[in-house]
Amino acid sequence: MAASPRCTSPAPRDAWAELLRENADALAFQTPEWTDCLCATGRYRDASRLYETRDGHRLVVPMVRRAGLAWPLRLEASLPYGWGFGGIVGSGGLGASHVSAVLGDLLRYGAMRVSLRPNPLVAQAWADGAPARIRRVPRNAHILDLEGGFDHVWQRRFSTGARRAARKAERSELTVTCDTSGALVPVFYSLYLRSVDRWARNRREPLWLARRRAALREPEEKFRRVADHLGEACQIWVAWLGYRPAAAVVVLRHGRSASYWRGAMDTEIAARSQPNYLLHSRAIEEACRAGCRYYHMGETGASESLAQFKSRFGARPYDYAEYRVERLPWVR
Repeated sequence: MAASPRCTSPAPRDAWAELLRENADALAFQTPEWTDCLCATGRYRDASRLYETRDGHRLVVPMVRRAGLAWPLRLEASLPYGWGFGGIVGSGGLGASHVSAVLGDLLRYGAMRVSLRPNPLVAQAWADGAPARIRRVPRNAHILDLEGGFDHVWQRRFSTGARRAARKAERSELTVTCDTSGALVPVFYSLYLRSVDRWARNRREPLWLARRRAALREPEEKFRRVADHLGEACQIWVAWLGYRPAAAVVVLRHGRSASYWRGAMDTEIAARSQPNYLLHSRAIEEACRAGCRYYHMGETGASESLAQFKSRFGARPYDYAEYRVERLPWVR
């Protein structure tokens, strides 16, 4: 591996697309279409990087730059918090030497801060390849292995409690719809706003403040853009009790990976009918039918209740790290 690989930024889309075709386990978050979603918000610019090494390897880092900041204050991320996993997409698998070469280049890059949150499945390559001076922020995520198909996953990986809850939801009056056109974005967002109110009450936070922050960070337009840019790769699943939405999940698909990105619910209905178990069960079954190998359930952090919920579907915890290249000690 060359110590200083040649870099092109932004990454040419044709080369990026070719690398994605060669990497079956790449995530929807690592596609150029996802970068377009971030840039469409007006808050980010495309800062993706294509590396070409002397021994023939090509690597893409899906990355964005915060808009409106001059060079000395540049903040870049792969990817920003709330936008999924970035890291490196490489041809022929990812090794520690690839990680070392990319991070070595970013150390010389000169931005104020560059943060990278890789796919947890390649955490070991990052741990082995990251230079000692790169700051590590411990993270934790859950991933469900779909090998064997849905019947196997249902019988061998779902817990007894998860199967019982999904069956209970099926026997209730709940109905489930799945849409890839974006028509269900307003339904999902109405449930999301209910969740915002619930979180604010739990934290004893003023409702107006929580709603204002949600409108700034997670406006409905954000989810519309995702649905528009990803098309059929963006699935919005909704469980209904009559005409009332009970819960919704947003699942993004690419290659052999399905990623649970967002979820929201009406706790008044959910407490009686367990719609989340039914929604994830249906989404996992559809992912298996589509030939996916993994169902990524996202960042878990230190939440024991969230970890327990994900583990009931058979998802395993993956410890990984976020890597930060910093000119100033932001983490400390």
